[in-house]
Amino acid sequence: MQEFVYSNVEREMEVYGYDSVTKSHCRMCHGGCGVLVYTKNGRVAKIAGDPDCPINHGTLCSKGIASAQLAYHPDRLTHPVKRMGPKGSGKWERISWDEALDTIAERMVQYKESFGAESVVMGYGTGRENEAVIYRFANLLGSPNVLTAGHFCYGPRIATSIITCGTNPIVDYENHPKCIMVWGNNLVISNPDCYKGEPFSVSLDEGAQLIVVDPRLTRLAARANVWLQLRPGTDAALALGMLNVIVNEGLYDKEFVENYVHGWESFVKRVNEYPLDKVEEITWVPQKKVREAAHLFATIKPAAIQWGVAIEQQINCADNNRALMALMGITGNIDVPGGQVLFRTPKIRNVGQFGAHDKLPKEQAAKRLGGNRFRLAGNFAIINPKCVWDAILEEEPYAVKMLFFISSNPVMTRANAREVYQALEQVEFMAVSDFFMTPTAELADVVLPAATWLEMDYIGDFWKRHGYILPRRKVIQVGECRSDHEMLNDLAHRVGQGEYWWDTFEGGLDYILEPLGITWQGFKKMDYIRGEVKYQKYKEKGFSTPTRKFELWSTKLEEWGYDPLPQYREMPEGPVSTPELYKEYPYILITGMRLPGFFHTENRQVPWLRELHRDPVVEIHPDTAQKQGIEEGDWVIIESPRGKVRQRAKLSKGIDPRVVGAQHAWWFPERKDTGHGWDESNINILTDNAYETCDPAMGATNVRVLLCEIYPEINEGETT
Repeated sequence: MQEFVYSNVEREMEVYGYDSVTKSHCRMCHGGCGVLVYTKNGRVAKIAGDPDCPINHGTLCSKGIASAQLAYHPDRLTHPVKRMGPKGSGKWERISWDEALDTIAERMVQYKESFGAESVVMGYGTGRENEAVIYRFANLLGSPNVLTAGHFCYGPRIATSIITCGTNPIVDYENHPKCIMVWGNNLVISNPDCYKGEPFSVSLDEGAQLIVVDPRLTRLAARANVWLQLRPGTDAALALGMLNVIVNEGLYDKEFVENYVHGWESFVKRVNEYPLDKVEEITWVPQKKVREAAHLFATIKPAAIQWGVAIEQQINCADNNRALMALMGITGNIDVPGGQVLFRTPKIRNVGQFGAHDKLPKEQAAKRLGGNRFRLAGNFAIINPKCVWDAILEEEPYAVKMLFFISSNPVMTRANAREVYQALEQVEFMAVSDFFMTPTAELADVVLPAATWLEMDYIGDFWKRHGYILPRRKVIQVGECRSDHEMLNDLAHRVGQGEYWWDTFEGGLDYILEPLGITWQGFKKMDYIRGEVKYQKYKEKGFSTPTRKFELWSTKLEEWGYDPLPQYREMPEGPVSTPELYKEYPYILITGMRLPGFFHTENRQVPWLRELHRDPVVEIHPDTAQKQGIEEGDWVIIESPRGKVRQRAKLSKGIDPRVVGAQHAWWFPERKDTGHGWDESNINILTDNAYETCDPAMGATNVRVLLCEIYPEINEGETT
């Protein structure tokens, strides 16, 4: 533990007349960055990085710096409202918190009694560190249905790593890997999950060799020693090709494989199905480059893989993750300094324990939507979104009557957006908790004003696997906004769960910290707590898997009826799988280009951040643009078999002429019509969510790779 000591800020406070400064931790993205929040006359006046924080060492991105603009935005929801007209009418009436929570509680109890608790679906997006609280509420209610991004974002890494090696392997940047392979990730832009761009950049400056796997020439790819510009969606084939080289050239860690690996012989047979000539044909990556990358990664120690969500939002989701973990494992880079470490969290009640999963009756767990189809997901209480839309629209396998979305905007972020919109229009009752009236919130019956990270006390990063927890301290109060944790604690008493909750949610924070022997008031006085750091723990107790070994052959996937070894599947749409469709839609569309100011659908109304990105942008190679009659900055139409959207053209030689790259989650908060242009530039109008296009074990929706046509927009509302 480290005692909380302020940095040297007295001079700045004196010069600028600030009243106070509070150490806290930002949550404008996945969170964790230490900040100094300066206040003047009771308002946030400035936010700066905290140089004493071990996560970001004083650096801070544009989102963190602009946090106050979010908190004080004039369009911010600051009190509960209820809808007065038809859905989407934009007619709202201010109500009290008591009326809002009483209304929500009455509906929940009514539906539970009439249709079963499974008819009530809780939901959240990337989360505001509210995951455990939402699951606790749902499990105690008796509903097995919590709709998250977990089927195709971070959840697959957790699920597959638990069945492979016991927990999520985290890059140990503190001990500077000598080789870093960045795969489907752009961490200097997106600061994903357990990572920030700053420690990665420091390791590069220390001399690490860099391999980047990405269809686009990103900033990282431009700096790489080896850039593997693969055909979108062929990640598993590329990884298996690299494994083929490492296995057949004897570059693997023989001692680790002999003593700590399960399924080696079968695994060798599988990677031999991917010789480099075949891999080149599949991936478009020259054999020479595949071999060069494999040699670099296998022979420079320690090495680590910085992986990201791009490999999860496709049909090969689980096998992509498993193939990359195989690369980490057989090269001897698991749980070693500077490699991929299985960090220990402090001795707290973790997300799973706080989530009260043991309180959900087995007969209710068996009703989890999609649980029998996507068994890896179901084992981790994760559901595929289409299962919910079907239960609303078709009442199959039973009727879902109520949705409660917290920090989520599925109209913009889930595949087949028109079906999502239709389901949210049709569901009998929906509540939403958010900062603003989003396209999703506009369809709700009751909307609650959520607190930003500046307005709450909480234990930051306690859901992550990097080993730290950090105190997030409340600085301000805006209107009647309340944290999701406080709101659910209050709602729980109204639906009969009071014995499992607290008078205020500070009791919940004490409960999380209790195994450490401290309270929230004690933790607030500290900078952070870190779990014990120890390497190669498997040499003492093995891995936390059924075989106690690193499972290349997954015994759990075998038990559930899936292929126990990683494999490659062609994309549901593509030049190989659907050649006739490819003639009509001759470009491969990738849909996840990240922007530094936005966090999925968020922040497009924040002035400093929107100034960075006025319009949605699609990246096109100049040869493609010339062929299609498109010029830089033109509004263009992107069309798939499911619909059309418009974005502005940006020409780039860093993308293959056969590929175009679009930005996701675009809506226009400045438009005061109730739809906010939700279907104009939303790339998920084009994506598919059919079950057969999803990852068979995880249920991950294939939103990243599809086919499209692209052409100029002639006039507004008129296309060629």
